[in-house]
Amino acid sequence: MAHQQQSNNILDAVQLLADHGFDEMSQALQILFNEAMKLERSEYLGAEPYQRSVTRRSYANGFQAEINSKVASESWNCRCPRHATATFIPLHWSAANGVERALKLAIAEMYVQGVSTRKVAKITTELCGFDVTSTQVSRAAKLLDEELETWRNRPLGQVEYLILDARYEKVRVEGSVRDCAVLIAIGVLASGHRSVLGVSVSLSEAEVHWREFLGSLNQRGLHGVKLIVSDAHEGLKAARQNMLAGTPWQRCQFHLMQNAMQYVPKVHLRKQVSEELRNIFNARDLDDALNELKRFVSTHEKTAPKLASWAEENIPEGLTVFTIPAGHRKRMRTTNMLERQNKELKRRTRVAGLFPNEESLLRLVTAVLVELSDDWETGMRYLTI
Repeated sequence: MAHQQQSNNILDAVQLLADHGFDEMSQALQILFNEAMKLERSEYLGAEPYQRSVTRRSYANGFQAEINSKVASESWNCRCPRHATATFIPLHWSAANGVERALKLAIAEMYVQGVSTRKVAKITTELCGFDVTSTQVSRAAKLLDEELETWRNRPLGQVEYLILDARYEKVRVEGSVRDCAVLIAIGVLASGHRSVLGVSVSLSEAEVHWREFLGSLNQRGLHGVKLIVSDAHEGLKAARQNMLAGTPWQRCQFHLMQNAMQYVPKVHLRKQVSEELRNIFNARDLDDALNELKRFVSTHEKTAPKLASWAEENIPEGLTVFTIPAGHRKRMRTTNMLERQNKELKRRTRVAGLFPNEESLLRLVTAVLVELSDDWETGMRYLTI
């Protein structure tokens, strides 16, 4: 009987479109939206309405009062299904993906700042166009944390290139304000798409924290990495050699350029030095790059001995990229590919300013990176593998 009623309702929606065309699109979609929520409730309960089942989790209990949902500038009066123990919130089905994203990030941001669930409920009503209770917000926040934890621990597979980076945020720890490191791993997959592989929060970039982070990636199945791209932080360097021994490492050329300027004895020489370093990095192949490096060292060993010595020791770490296919080198020679990621993170974290604890920082950063990673994985390929 339940299936018959669902079929009739869907037929009603189809008939509306047949009789009135797009003029009744909003009403037809409202019918379909309500039916989809009822189907999701049945999936959650583990049984259809009136169906006998030993695996049933609870019982359907009618509908709550109509809620107003604004999607695509249309206002729908939707009947949210209930079950016996609480109001059922169909969080995993959304008429507009942007609404779901906005709701998740809003909850994460407001919880970071210690806003009460009652205030969060009021704000989500204004933000998303539908009414929710403080109890529903608490449940949504709990489900969000579980979802983010599952995402951080999801299995990994083959990764062509691994990019490692860290940024710092202010966190209150035992009454004092500390700089907290957000460790992030980005991968270029075998498909050529980018993906955020993992994120962790710790009070420093010390070797032990990087080692734990890289160890977690290995435990989740990371394999096949042909090149690691990162800066030269000592903690990261030691952890990389310990956890990913034998994997070629490309030191970010952008950071190398910045480091080199510290050894230029006179300001007016910086432009010349920058051009000479670009000649090295833009060489046709590794042999050509090494010849350019020898020329650079020979040019400056008398007038700027510290610069020459530094370049001879450090520049080769930025030439590993010549060992990968020529079509990949331009994008894999620096960590500049993370510019959009860092821009999105900064835009979100500056709202909070000072985080009350490490957990709140991890919640917000993960919520942002999940959405960014989804965009990368479903968008255009970053490299042709």
